[in-house]
Order: sequence, then structure tokens, then C-alpha cells
Amino acid sequence: MSLLTVGSVAFDALETPFGKTDKIIGGAATYITLAASYFTKKNNLVAVVGGDFPQEMIDVLVSHGIDTEGLQIKQDGKTFFWSGKYHEDMNTRDTVDVQLNVMADFDPVIPASYQGCEYLMLGNTAPAIQKLVLERMERRPKLVMLDTMNFWMDIAMPDLEAVLPLIDLLTINDEEARMLSGEYSLRKAAKVIMDKGPKTLVIKKGEHGALLFQDDRIFFAPALPLEEVFDPTGAGDTFAGGFIGYLTQTDDISFENMKRAIIYGSAMASFCVEKFGSERLVNLTQEEITGRVKEFVQLASFEIK
Repeated sequence: MSLLTVGSVAFDALETPFGKTDKIIGGAATYITLAASYFTKKNNLVAVVGGDFPQEMIDVLVSHGIDTEGLQIKQDGKTFFWSGKYHEDMNTRDTVDVQLNVMADFDPVIPASYQGCEYLMLGNTAPAIQKLVLERMERRPKLVMLDTMNFWMDIAMPDLEAVLPLIDLLTINDEEARMLSGEYSLRKAAKVIMDKGPKTLVIKKGEHGALLFQDDRIFFAPALPLEEVFDPTGAGDTFAGGFIGYLTQTDDISFENMKRAIIYGSAMASFCVEKFGSERLVNLTQEEITGRVKEFVQLASFEIK
């Protein structure tokens, strides 16, 4: 089974209570494809970077089996850049600087070799771009998953509501779910959002886990209590990559298998926050992933006599 991810590959500059970095590799599609690389061998990327993006960073993606034929390099442009500073609680952050650069006029081109993919991950970008990708697919994938955020709800809600009926699964955080639905109760919010189009909804709650909704079924997965959270940047995208990567590997989109995918996504996200940026994701082993998943199982399992 093949996975296609469309989104941003970027530079990030981060500051947390534990330290700070200058420009490091970031972007939604970077985290998604790196996380998915531990599950699927056919891992295709469509994104855009500027001429300032180092070849060694592309080599990191390629070394993980990520196909970069769809990575556009605009030699006369600059790569998307985001800078942020986290507060002491690590749950809130301030955006210090955003430079869209080549992302401002991103025109996603789907290589012929990517057509026919069974799984499509629309990473966090403008809803109009996400819709354009769907229109450019020659055949509808088996599963279309989309991630978005409050920024697009603020400035492009009509575009977002136009793409929601075209997807199968939406992933957002709890604040965004309330914003999109107008409901405080996440259970009510889920019903409102699924009425807008997606049959399945994942609501991410950060350090408090994740909720999976489909029809009248609900599944909750806890987050793993970690001794240290070093940098939460990209954790949500890493979760999405682990989730859809597992679905691609197993080629099973049943609700029961999505429950397992939630656990694998949560496990990948728990690694992501242990170091700055995508550093922790680059050198993971299958043994570490299996061990972390077992920790989740032990955390949430119990018997009632």
C-alpha cells in the first residue's frame, strides 16, 4: 500500500524552557512522513522548499525511504520559516515570526508515479490547496485524511467547509473542534463536525490523549506520562503520521484497527517531544516503537471481576 503526504517542509526556530535552536528542519509533512516511514515503504511527499534548503536535509528524508520526486525546489525562493517560543507549561506558545516565502504560492504537482495511492494525508496547509490536491488525483484514494488548525478557521472557513465533504477523516485538537462546531462538549462537537462531511474524527488533546469518533462509536487513548517533555513542536503531525502510516501498513480502515492506529500514533508523538524538532524521529528503532506501544497497552488495560 502507498501513502501520499502533501504539506509543508520548513525551517523552524524554537525556544522552550529547556533550550533554543536556530533553523532546524520542520514542517507538517516532514513530521508526518518521518513518522510514517517506520510503517510503510511506499511513502511519497509533495511539498515545496526554496533554494536555501540544504541537500543534507533532503538526504535525511530519502534515507528514511521517503520519495522526494514531488518535492519542488524553487531555487530563487526561500523556504517557509516559523519561529516560536513555548511558555513554562509547554502547552502554550507564542509565534515569534512566520515567513510564508515559497508556501505563499504553493502549487502542488502530483507526479504520475504517485497517482493511484491508496492513502492520502493532507497535512496542515491552506484548505484551498488541500482541495486542489484532491481534484488533481486521477483516482480517489481508499482513505483521505486531513489535518487543519484554528488559523484556517479564522481566515478561510468557507474553503475549509468546502473540502470537509470530500474527505474521510479529520484530525484537529480540542480547541479547534469547539471552534469548528460551536459546541463545548466534545461529544456534541464531534456530531456537528461529522455532519459537515468526514465520517471519522480524531480530536487530539495533547498531554491528555486523543479521542476517536465514528458514527455513534467513541474510543479514548491516553497520552503516555513522560518524565520530560523537551519540545512539543510537531507532536500532532507525528501522531498523524504514525496513525496513517499504521493504517497504510495494515491496509485495514475498520474502526477496530483505527483504535490500534491511535495507539501507534500516540507512541510516535511521545518520542517526538523528547528532543528538539524531528531529531528523535530520525534515529528510532522498531524495538523502541514496540516497547513504547506495550507501555501504552499496560497503561490503559485493566480487569473487572
